[in-house]
Amino acid sequence: MAPTDSSAQQASDLSADRDLLRQVALGSADAMRDVYARCSARAFAIAVRLLPTRADAEEVLQEIFLDVWRRAREFDPARGGLETWVTTIARTRSIDRLRSLGTVSRMVEGVSQQAPPTSAMPVAPDVSVAASQDQARVRVALAQLPPEQREVVMLAYFEGLSQSEIAQKTGQPLGTVKTRARLALEKLSVLLDARPASVSR
Repeated sequence: MAPTDSSAQQASDLSADRDLLRQVALGSADAMRDVYARCSARAFAIAVRLLPTRADAEEVLQEIFLDVWRRAREFDPARGGLETWVTTIARTRSIDRLRSLGTVSRMVEGVSQQAPPTSAMPVAPDVSVAASQDQARVRVALAQLPPEQREVVMLAYFEGLSQSEIAQKTGQPLGTVKTRARLALEKLSVLLDARPASVSR
């Protein structure tokens, strides 16, 4: 195919992508199914590669296409085709979820591993206050979790059990434990997101 033909084909494809997303923006379920059929495999592959579990990737995949539905009017063919646009959303959503899970995990783990103060290791007053505030915020957030989710977090971070060991100890299926852990971290990420300005990071 000659270069001019290739350019014409590319322009035609981009125009078709724009028209398809216009239909999505207007609420067309058929158009949304077309977008999903074209882009879901690649989007899911990105989520699976970036996230720790397949369950996380499956949830993020839903978020990706909710974003596509809500933001269809924002599509700009000048920046690339439909697949490129959805791929960018998939990568952004996956990284956001990864950061969220990692931040919450570190905060909870920090509380669970907090060493008791000793006279040989004096702590500056401002650091001591900030640490106490962090611990208090995490414990308040933990108290707001449903009991079954809080139990999984406590066993994982305060007793150091793996998810398989938690399943064995509680008599719950491993899949149930994984789901509870994921839901707990998601809720904690929301509860701990608004950090007071006076608390140092």
